[in-house]
Amino acid sequence: MNPEEFQQALKLKGINVNEQQMKQFNDYFEMLIDYNQKVNLTTITDKKEVYLKHFYDSITPLFYVDKLKESVSLVDVGAGAGFPSLPMKIIFPQLKITIVDSLNKRIKFLDELINKLGLTEVQLVHARAEEFGGKKSKYREKFDFATARAVARMSVLAELCLPLVKVGGQFIALKAAKAQSELENSNVAIKTLGGEVVDDFSFDLNNGEESRHIITVNKIKKTPVKYPRKAGTPNKEPIGNQGDR
Repeated sequence: MNPEEFQQALKLKGINVNEQQMKQFNDYFEMLIDYNQKVNLTTITDKKEVYLKHFYDSITPLFYVDKLKESVSLVDVGAGAGFPSLPMKIIFPQLKITIVDSLNKRIKFLDELINKLGLTEVQLVHARAEEFGGKKSKYREKFDFATARAVARMSVLAELCLPLVKVGGQFIALKAAKAQSELENSNVAIKTLGGEVVDDFSFDLNNGEESRHIITVNKIKKTPVKYPRKAGTPNKEPIGNQGDR
């Protein structure tokens, strides 16, 4: 997917990308590739692949969740090189973004990137997600939306993201081919953390070659104060496994 195909594909979805935004995506690509020589941000470096598998893929939640097009708050957990939140921010500048990542080198890249792109209302936080959403955190249950892409399996993501979402808000997971089995194995975790699965939107990213899922989880009640557990525990002992009985 070259930049022109990217622009046209979004137009077919009812999203018009202007020339300034196209320049922002080009600057994003160039800075990503340049910085990637110093810090490992991505294994995908071909321009067409970046536009498809990073930029376009990151924007796909906008096809299914209309409220993301409003002036809402969104926390992106483990965003790495800014995916999925920053491509969405370029498309809809009114989004209020907070990015939390545990690696300071990535935060440094993101800081330089948002300055280069002229993005406002983007907050960067260097922290482990478990600490960021802890019971004493000012960020706990403060966001309209939480997103995560390629961070961990669904049962783990639920514990990292749902504590950050306010009651009435939504957690959006961007998943690939194993989404259905992950979802089945995360039912106990999602319910325990105050969530309820609403939809699993499935589609092919590249003419049937790559399966994608947008899973939406409503926050219907407060997350118990014991969650999230200390750093590393959600991954070692996902809720619903023997370790958390």
